[in-house]
Amino acid sequence: MLSDTIRAILLGIVEGVTEFLPVSSTGHLLLVERFFGLDDSGFWKSFAVLIQLGAILAILMIYFGRLWRIALGMFTDPDARRFVIGVLVAFLPAAVIGALAGGLIKSYLFNPWVVCFSLIVGGAVLLWVDQIDLYPRYHDATSFSLPMYFGIGVAQCAAMIPGVSRSGASIVSAMLFGADKRSSAEFSFFLAIPTMVGAFAYDFYKNRAEMNTDHIAIVAIGFVVSFITAAIVVRTFLEFVTRNGFAFFAWWRVTVGTLGLIALALGK
Repeated sequence: MLSDTIRAILLGIVEGVTEFLPVSSTGHLLLVERFFGLDDSGFWKSFAVLIQLGAILAILMIYFGRLWRIALGMFTDPDARRFVIGVLVAFLPAAVIGALAGGLIKSYLFNPWVVCFSLIVGGAVLLWVDQIDLYPRYHDATSFSLPMYFGIGVAQCAAMIPGVSRSGASIVSAMLFGADKRSSAEFSFFLAIPTMVGAFAYDFYKNRAEMNTDHIAIVAIGFVVSFITAAIVVRTFLEFVTRNGFAFFAWWRVTVGTLGLIALALGK
């Protein structure tokens, strides 16, 4: 068995690498936990949610100047105010569905078979979107229309199925609504902030009684590793997709999903 420290580092790396890529961090964490024989206790399930805040802080650090200007202009600049409202509008569908059906989704859909099939299907969708001729009208994530923000938020709800990918769903929908690849990816970063902070707060509150000193220390390790890894990934991801598109990530999904199905069929 892996020690708790090594386990926290491993899961922190997986979270940081996959959270903002269109490959599904939740799906990868579930597969790592399954195939590495990691503890399936309630704490480790919560751990995967809690360390997401580390990845979010990486976004806040990288975009601090831009987000600070938006925050300062929220009450005086109509464009800044519309963007803030747009993020909240995009966040609401997932918040409502998560509150109403989160328990059922975790009970019935959080298993490796669902993850693997979702990875493959999502990879095919990503390949399709990457290859069709789109004519972007939006080149700035802060300039989308309010109906577009809402549409992206509705699409993001599909990511409650593990393996679909929150960032993948928001990126694909934004591109279909008329955004270019870079602004689609950036908005998926911004939308992650309220989405994941809300998930962190809810999970921490729900499991606060189980948190002891040892648990907090393990979460802190995963948190730091997730933060560092995500900061590195985000800085390179935008340039990569702007130049190369999403085909690499689509084939990554298909490969991981296919290997996972083979391993599951062999009883691994």
